[in-house]
Amino acid sequence: PVPATCVVVGSPEGEILLVKRAVDPKKGHWCLPGGYLELDESPADGAIRELREETGLNGAISRLLGAIQAHSDLYGFLVMVGYWVEAYDGCLVAGDDAQAARFFQLESLPPVAFRSHRWFIEKTRELGLVTS
Repeated sequence: PVPATCVVVGSPEGEILLVKRAVDPKKGHWCLPGGYLELDESPADGAIRELREETGLNGAISRLLGAIQAHSDLYGFLVMVGYWVEAYDGCLVAGDDAQAARFFQLESLPPVAFRSHRWFIEKTRELGLVTS
């Protein structure tokens, strides 16, 4: 399996951060900040790097949310590791593979492109990290 990672970033107002994809797969759809790991990169380091590249924010991982097997049309099986981030700083700006970056209330999320990302969002709700 190809290793990948994503983060659920929570705001003080109870919102979560999504990015609108600028590339395929799922170009134009919303998802969590994340991506594939680089060689010799830990999942946690990759998650923070992807957050910075896609949103301009620097964050600190607060909690491991878990890992899930996912499928990619390009790579076959993925192992996606998800983290919760609630401490962050910087200026929110879409970058790298994102055409937009924005915080949303849980009850007003746009459709989220990937099943694995929806699973991590639901996990944060189950853990009481964000509420709708």
